[in-house]
Amino acid sequence: MVRKSKGKRRGTRRKLKRGVRDKFKVTPYLQEFRIGEKVVINLNPSSHRGFPDPVFQGRVGEVIEKRGRAYVIEVKVGDKTKKIIAAPEHLTAKVK
Repeated sequence: MVRKSKGKRRGTRRKLKRGVRDKFKVTPYLQEFRIGEKVVINLNPSSHRGFPDPVFQGRVGEVIEKRGRAYVIEVKVGDKTKKIIAAPEHLTAKVK
């Protein structure tokens, strides 16, 4: 009997799909965020480095610190706050 996979990307076929005409762009990899800035976790499936868990797709958090090339984001999940480490290509600035 084959055991069901319980990997990180399980059940994310639609969640991590890029559009047909989505091209590779360099700007998301080079963007900078300030501490205290609000960001949206928007996963980029073509980049595996600094890839947060797909559970946090679409969530809004606040940048706490920069760790190397990545950022530490504090996200509120229910009544808990969680810290997520994510590379800049998986983040977008929140529009006010």
